[in-house]
This record gives sequence, structure tokens and C-alpha cells, in this order.
Amino acid sequence: MRKLAFVILSVLFSGAAVGETQEIMIGTIVPSHVAWAKEMLVASKEIGERTDGRIKLKFRFAQKSDAATLRNMRTRRFQGGMFTPGALQDQYPDITLYSLPLVFDSKEEANFVRSRMDGKLMDGLNEAGFVSFGFSATGFAVLMSNEPVRSVADVKGKQVWVRAGDRISYSAMEALGVNPQPHPLGDVLVGLQTNLYDMITVSPVGALVMQWHTKVEYLTEMPLAYTFGFLVIDKATFAKIEAQDQVIVREVLTRVQAEFDKTGIEDDEKAKQVLFDAGIKAVIPGAAELGEIRAILAENNRKLAKQGEYSEDLYDEMMGYIDQYRSEHAKGDIVAAE
Repeated sequence: MRKLAFVILSVLFSGAAVGETQEIMIGTIVPSHVAWAKEMLVASKEIGERTDGRIKLKFRFAQKSDAATLRNMRTRRFQGGMFTPGALQDQYPDITLYSLPLVFDSKEEANFVRSRMDGKLMDGLNEAGFVSFGFSATGFAVLMSNEPVRSVADVKGKQVWVRAGDRISYSAMEALGVNPQPHPLGDVLVGLQTNLYDMITVSPVGALVMQWHTKVEYLTEMPLAYTFGFLVIDKATFAKIEAQDQVIVREVLTRVQAEFDKTGIEDDEKAKQVLFDAGIKAVIPGAAELGEIRAILAENNRKLAKQGEYSEDLYDEMMGYIDQYRSEHAKGDIVAAE
């Protein structure tokens, strides 16, 4: 009888475990009304249906900052997050390589490099304890200001917002003679309203979503930094998912990230036109001015690599691919990055 009771309890317990729902809470600064958030909710529904309810992705949108999301992951309140590179630079420094200032001239250059290096960066995230599903480009950050900016002389001594904790942007602005003001994303609009910043760096889509464009007058046409986002789930959490369900989660989330990667920069170009239509004035630096800015930032990028902010070997690999692309698509108006 005891053996029979044990068998019955074992069967019942096993049945409960199989039918148990595993909730994965994902935090992000992204507001709930934007397209990515809406598509993620659709993806969550698909994952739930295809796993018969075993996996349930839940989202906490409009977090104050990436740092807040990361803190919630550390305390296990969240099991995942949607991040920008600077948020995980302490956990995996090389994730910042693509977003170093003025390394890419165009989306074509970025795509050329990414086709050769995305896998390495995703492997690095995995080693750091994060399961990733690909990178989604969101455009190029540009400089927006209330006075025209064309040269290094125009930015000397000015106040510029940088995201709190972003050491690379902070260092880059210092190299240009700008006074970086580090604050969380949620404080920027108030900072613009109170003249705390003379300038901000942001993608056109970001400027529109956050309504920052209502407090600036000029946009400098310069691909200051390649911007992208990526969704990660804590590696230990992901390991608890049944193997067949892991396949489904990977398939769905990778597909959604890839779809946004295709449209992100195009959407950003459209957003830039919306800014111009709203009265923002374009400023186009001359070749000499852009060359001076590029030289200063390239020197600073190299310095940071030597200081160990990211792998110098991977930095050299990336710059080698950029040089290869530029030599194969030579244009007389491109100034060499190094």
C-alpha cells in the first residue's frame, strides 16, 4: 500500500510540474505604446499558445532606466530586460563596440561588420549570463541643440546630456571639450526645459518618442553613434525552460528582433524627416570639421581600448572590417576613421 501510495503521489506531482506555468518578467524603458512593445505582447501570446501555457512572458514597460531594470534582474523581480549597449558594459564590455562614436559612416557599413561579428557578441553575452535573441538597429544618434553645431569649436564648454553610467559617451564628450551631464533617461525632458543641457545626443525616433525634439532647434547631420537594442533573459532562468519550449521561445523572439532590425534604421530616417517637418533645422558639418571631430573620437576610442574598457583585439577586428568595406566601396568624401 505504501508503495502504491508513493507511485500515485509521484504521478500526481509529475503531472503538476509538467502543467506548471513559468512566468518570465521582462523590464524595459520602452513605453507600452510603441511598435516594439505591441509586437512583444503579440509574441508573448504566441509563445503561450505554442507551449500550451507553460511559458508566459510578461512585460513591465516604461521603466525609469536600464539600470533600474538591471537591478530588478539582480533581485530576481525581473528575469529579463530589453537593453541598449551601455546598460551592460560592466557585465560584458564588448557589447559597446558597435555604438562607439563615429565608427560607422552608414547602415551599410554597420551591416557589413555585424554580419561578421554579431555571433561573437551574442556568445559574449551568453558567457556573461544572458541569453540573447539578436540585435535590433534603431538608427544613428545625432546631436541636437539650441544653437547650430558644425565643429569642435561650436561644442567647447557646452553642457551635454549623457546617460548615467555611460562611461564611453562621457569620455567621448570630454575629449571634444564638452561638459557631460550624466542623468537617467527620465530626467532629460526636465533638463531641457530648465536649460540644464545645451545639447543632447539621441536617435530621431528617440527624440520623438520622448518628446525631446520640442525643446531643441537644430539637428547636426552626423552619424554620431550606431544605436541598437537587444532583449535578454537571465541564463539560469532560461535553463529551467524545457528544451522543446526553449526552441519555441528562441524562434519567436529571434524572429521579432530580426523584423525590427530590418525596419529600425528606415523608421529612424522617417523620424528624422518628421523632425524637419516639425521645424527642426538641419546643420551639415563640412568635411574638414567632420574630419577633426572624427580624429579626436578615434583617438579616444583607441585610448579606451588600451585602458580595457573593451577588447582591443575585437576593436581592431571591427575597424579592420570597416576599412575593408571602405576600400571595396571607396568614396572620395569619406574621411578615414583612424
